[in-house]
Parts: sequence; structure tokens; C-alpha cells
Amino acid sequence: MSPKEIVNKMMEKDEFSRWLGISVLEISNGKCTLELKVTKEMLNGFHIAHGGISYSISDSALAFASNSYGQHCVSIETGISHLKPVKENDILRAECTEINRGKSIGLYEVKTYNQNRELVSYFKGTVKILREEWV
Repeated sequence: MSPKEIVNKMMEKDEFSRWLGISVLEISNGKCTLELKVTKEMLNGFHIAHGGISYSISDSALAFASNSYGQHCVSIETGISHLKPVKENDILRAECTEINRGKSIGLYEVKTYNQNRELVSYFKGTVKILREEWV
């Protein structure tokens, strides 16, 4: 299966990413770019986006990029740094890049930018590469 076919198959069952309004802009082996628009429902009590929003788009980018080779991958460790506040109507673009991929472990980074190309979060994730394949 191609990376695009894999992501389409994943999105069919990914209620959360669809609920967030995530769009897949680019997908290739080990890389993924996603986008979403921040809505009023995504804001916290400070009237900025809840940290879970930038975390969630980063986590989805990690999932799609790591699974793009055709083997099932699941995250085993992730972390995020929130660098700039995100506001209602901001457009977030998460760009995931593979740092290293071995036989059983992969390491990825996700940089998320707003519509002004300002870095709003930095995410790092490690995945376990499973034996099961996408078919």
C-alpha cells in the first residue's frame, strides 16, 4: 500500500482526528504534514487553545508518518514543548519528520506552526514498529 492509502485507511477509523478537522496535506515515507483550524470549542479558560490541540495534531502526524511504510506503529513515548500561544481561528500546520528508524523503534519530531509560520510547539515521539502490516 502507498503512504496515502495507509493514511486514508487510518483516517476511516480515526474519529478523533476527523472530529478535530484535521486535513492531510502531505504524506510520504517517514513524513507527514497536517493542518487544522482552531475553533472556539478548542479554547481553554485563558481564551487560548488548550495544549491538547497542538499535542493532538502532533500525535496524529506522528502516527501517519510512522505508519507510512506499511507496518503498524504505536507510540511508546512522546513529549511536547508549547512555545507560543495559539488563538481562535489560527491555522495550525504540523510537520512530522523521521529522525531515525530501526527494525523495532522509530524516532520522530513534529514542528507545529501557525499561519504566520511562527513555531508554536515542538513535539518528539518514539514509536514501536510492530510486525503487523497494513493490507
